[in-house]
Amino acid sequence: MKKFLSTLLMLTCVLGLTACGSEDAVSELQQSKVDAAKYKAGYVVEMTLSVVEQMDVDQILADYNNMELAQQFTAMYTESTQDTSFEAGPKAVRGAFSSFQDGMEAMGTVVEIGEPEAEVKGDEIVVLVPITGENASGEVEILFSNDIFFEMSSCTLNIEESFSDLMIRAALNTLIGMAMVFVVLIIIIAIISAMSIIPKLQAKFAKKEEATVPVEAAPVVVAPVVAEEELADDMELVAVIAAAIAAYEGTSTDGFRVRSIKRANTSKWKRA
Repeated sequence: MKKFLSTLLMLTCVLGLTACGSEDAVSELQQSKVDAAKYKAGYVVEMTLSVVEQMDVDQILADYNNMELAQQFTAMYTESTQDTSFEAGPKAVRGAFSSFQDGMEAMGTVVEIGEPEAEVKGDEIVVLVPITGENASGEVEILFSNDIFFEMSSCTLNIEESFSDLMIRAALNTLIGMAMVFVVLIIIIAIISAMSIIPKLQAKFAKKEEATVPVEAAPVVVAPVVAEEELADDMELVAVIAAAIAAYEGTSTDGFRVRSIKRANTSKWKRA
């Protein structure tokens, strides 16, 4: 039993020493990468500033593609530092030139380049280089791949905004947001108003169409006027006709009364 415990204790100590040794080895390796990233980042910032200040960046970006820019920048770095372990990614150099050109317009002439600070973040090593200009300050962020290639994948100049600039930007954003809200509300009100006007317009156009349709005049029916002769003035004639009818019928004149006398069509009598 004692031998078993002694053996287990020895194995535990050996494993602990091995782990400590591996952690120290990893830390030393990572630290060497961090130091190398700081060294490279300082030269990258100086070279990029020199190119932007002394050369026509727009023309360079127009004449070379991403791969050619990376090759030219790598060659310049190697020639200046005699360091052959530097590699620039295809898009990193173009992004660096564009970012520095825009940032230096706000910063003005560069007065001071600060000490780089590096940090390992997973598969990347992030290096931050403070930079001070006449009008503003900024910070260069450079990313290196945390592998055997140690390639620069990104380089960006970020301008540090003052508190007043941040407040102005916040106020502008607030005003723009409020203006957009009011514009949307005005559009909604206009749509609702238009929806209430549409029925009125439809009714108005319908009335106009009805007014333009010709209305046929109804035919005037003239009631035939039956001229009845007044019998008051022809009592003798009435009496004679009544007597003749009574004699023809073989009755007396009390059984009927003559109310009107009309002229007969004389053409029939003529033919007779």
